[in-house]
Amino acid sequence: MSKDDGRSGGGPGTSVITKVKPKTKKPNLYRVLILNDDYTPMEFVVHVLEKFFQKDVEAATKIMLHVHHHGIGECGVFTYEIAETKVTQVMDFARKHQHPLQCVMEKK
Repeated sequence: MSKDDGRSGGGPGTSVITKVKPKTKKPNLYRVLILNDDYTPMEFVVHVLEKFFQKDVEAATKIMLHVHHHGIGECGVFTYEIAETKVTQVMDFARKHQHPLQCVMEKK
């Protein structure tokens, strides 16, 4: 009688065990953007970029000038939850200091 258990001959088992790794999907990324307005001081925008986006003075100034000249500028790219938190923090901080600064997020 022959046994059909996946082994060949009478020697040690030669079957291969493979682990199936579940494929994880990369999270969607969102761009956090600052919009230009005619009232928020440039220094305040630089301060926001340093405080909430960990930009150094040079990088923050460069982004602020881009916003000033083009109407919009990217502060960073984050997962949904982090982007949403950053937008809320910036908007709350701007309102607290009585500035109309707008910050939004868009899917990348």
